[in-house]
Amino acid sequence: MFTGIIEELGTLESIEPTESSARLRIRSPHVLTDVSDGDSIAVNGCCLTVTEHDRQTWTADVITTTLQATTLGTLTAGDRVNLERPLRADGRLGGHIVQGHVDGIGEVTSHDPTGTDGDGDRGALVRIALPEGITRYVVARGSLAVDGVSLTVAAVDDDTVTIGLIPETLARTTLGFRSPGSTVNIEVDVLAKYLEKQTETLLSAQAQMQR
Repeated sequence: MFTGIIEELGTLESIEPTESSARLRIRSPHVLTDVSDGDSIAVNGCCLTVTEHDRQTWTADVITTTLQATTLGTLTAGDRVNLERPLRADGRLGGHIVQGHVDGIGEVTSHDPTGTDGDGDRGALVRIALPEGITRYVVARGSLAVDGVSLTVAAVDDDTVTIGLIPETLARTTLGFRSPGSTVNIEVDVLAKYLEKQTETLLSAQAQMQR
């Protein structure tokens, strides 16, 4: 489980295609301080397994299905990526529950600067078109993971969400590089999925009782 609080902006050093997957090598010294082979690290919101590592870089194999279902398939050498290690059992849940299971790919439709903070850095108001079937899980002032970043939804309009980004988020995550036309990984709040499932089960049971 992750929290959507990005620990480090890593750099993709290489992406090597194989027969049924691709091997990513990522430079990220900070998140490797206590990592072992077989551990998980979220890359732009996708939970990947460390296959080998040294003090500066690590590799992960990504199957074709994941490459097609996420933005990982569009990455090229030199791209920056959001990285987060799993939450420890005694850790602080700073964002929200993020599984690292991407629900679909969204597209940034606008990225407008907003007011500045005390240091003169500007925030941004971002609108993202969501993939089909996702909007029903999203509510205003609810949580949404975008490229693995835990964010609060400001507004929902049909299949588009509006999110306000503070300067700190823009500086420390890939969202500072996103512009209209950029694609992003979307993961909805899993609690909404459980609620939908439970509601469907209860309604089905009531319908059976009424027959």
